[in-house]
Amino acid sequence: MNLVIWLVVGGLIGWVASMIMRTDAQQGIVLNVVVGIVGALLGGWLLAPLFGIGTINQGDFSVAGLGLSLLGAIILLAIVNLFRRGTAR
Repeated sequence: MNLVIWLVVGGLIGWVASMIMRTDAQQGIVLNVVVGIVGALLGGWLLAPLFGIGTINQGDFSVAGLGLSLLGAIILLAIVNLFRRGTAR
């Protein structure tokens, strides 16, 4: 059951991040889930030590943990946009 929650929350975080970065029209539901989960990993690796907050991948389903996962997903989409288009937009 934990895996299902992880996929649903990762999908929602990826979807919100793609809406913020205006890449939602280019992504499907599977890519939104991947962006959410990989973004949470990126946020946990880069940002969690700075803020002392866990991400969804570390089992922290607090508002701060979800926000940190969202920030990681936004950073991931910005990096992808840099390589794809040459601009972070």
